[in-house]
Amino acid sequence: MTATTPLLAIETSCDETAAAVLDDAGRVLGDVVRTQIDEHTVFGGVVPELASRCHVEAIDGVVREALQRAGLGLGDIAAVAATAGPGLVGCLLVGLSWAQGLALARGIPLLAVNHLEGHLFAPFIGQRSPDFPFLGLVVSGGHTELVLVRGVGDYDLLGATRDDAAGEAFDKGARLLGLPYPGGIHIDRLAQGGDPTAIDLPRGMMHSGDLDLSFSGLKTAVWQRIQKDGVPEGQGLHDFCASLQEAIVDALLRKASKAAKLHGLKRVVLTGGVAANSRLRSAFEAAALELGWTLHVAERRYCTDNAAMIGYAALQRLRRGERSSLDVDAHPGLPLGAVPGVGR
Repeated sequence: MTATTPLLAIETSCDETAAAVLDDAGRVLGDVVRTQIDEHTVFGGVVPELASRCHVEAIDGVVREALQRAGLGLGDIAAVAATAGPGLVGCLLVGLSWAQGLALARGIPLLAVNHLEGHLFAPFIGQRSPDFPFLGLVVSGGHTELVLVRGVGDYDLLGATRDDAAGEAFDKGARLLGLPYPGGIHIDRLAQGGDPTAIDLPRGMMHSGDLDLSFSGLKTAVWQRIQKDGVPEGQGLHDFCASLQEAIVDALLRKASKAAKLHGLKRVVLTGGVAANSRLRSAFEAAALELGWTLHVAERRYCTDNAAMIGYAALQRLRRGERSSLDVDAHPGLPLGAVPGVGR
């Protein structure tokens, strides 16, 4: 191993407290994710202050468990990384402060990591380095972005949602249908027995001439349909879920296909929490066969927020000689490509 591994990574950007230990080849030696779904379900979404308190209570135990799974102790760790943004500022500060404390106490390198960069590289976990260039589609509860990735830190944002992210469209649609939070997994399950053509729902900005997306019109259409006909039951609910899911997946695939064609890209990455959706994965797999793409899809356990992807992104930066200052701060609105407090 090199002087920067084993590497301990921490992720606390929203409602998962996660820690992972990686070796220099990008292999995960120990990985723990503690979710807060039970704490937030009663509110129908993430409550930032509650999420921060849960991170404070959980982080020590999560780190210890990840180290135990790796068969290592804190004294074995040669570098530490943590998410610095984007995310909820109180949540980010918990993990980043923990990592800063370890780096200061042990005199080891610290790297503040961009959460979106972690998602972009998640499909390559276990490999020494990603293959470039590629088109990355990051789809989650807070982000829907099409990115041209030429290399580590070399990104062009090609398109993004103008309003709701794809994950929000799933969650808000589920709430209107009376389904529990988080809604995406319940819509995916119910859609299995439904007809995706049963209900005509809009695909926003399909003729906009650019690569941006919009899901607010879809949310409004779902609301209007339910106001008119009531919440569907039985087979009607299955059909509604399948139609809603298809509208989201179709919009994502059409824009991704357009982006790949415009920029001559044959390598496509699908990642983020919504990338765990079974219909989205199968639609992109079919498109890959038809269009000759090399498709990289994050494993389901690495689609949602996790520390393994943060560690993997950190390794790419550390190999370039990058380090973060110990006084680096959290940045809740950190844009893709920005890594705060980094020097060589």
